[in-house]
Amino acid sequence: MFVMDTSINQLKDKIAAYNQVLENTVVYRKVWIDTVKQLISSTLQSFLNDSGLKGKIVENKEMENLESIILDLGRSSSGIAQSRGTDDIKNFMIKNNGSMIYQQLFNGKIMVMVHSPHIEGYGEQKEPQFLEIVTPGELSPSLVYQHIESLLDIITEWEDFDDDSPQKKTIFQPIGFQHTVNPNKSE
Repeated sequence: MFVMDTSINQLKDKIAAYNQVLENTVVYRKVWIDTVKQLISSTLQSFLNDSGLKGKIVENKEMENLESIILDLGRSSSGIAQSRGTDDIKNFMIKNNGSMIYQQLFNGKIMVMVHSPHIEGYGEQKEPQFLEIVTPGELSPSLVYQHIESLLDIITEWEDFDDDSPQKKTIFQPIGFQHTVNPNKSE
């Protein structure tokens, strides 16, 4: 009988934890509507105004309780054009300049992601890069600015792509036994 009582108590604890999670979802969704949407939008808009970076804030309200706020850096000419035969007509490729997304999840938490820039018709677009998931209570203007910093790092790295990164340089080092010279070693 004691084993059964212990099991029942453990299950009751799990049920209480489950009910708390359900209650959190209701609270998080309400906080999104009451304060968080405005906090995200106004912080991002303030950043755009102060920085001079071109972009716009887009609210996606298609799905209730799955809304998103996007910092969209727009589209521009990539400077790359495909010639069409011998005539002077060219198809210019468009570059999507990247974006950052605050996506409300099914449980009311907020997932933050970054889309790297990409050129339409040139290679595959990368999957969005996950930054983090936060509760509405954790979100603050300073955290939004940290996300913006990550966005700027990601888009700058994409724009400045080359093989000079330390990870890639090691590829070209010789492979084999004793290829490094040790000046302290006496022969």
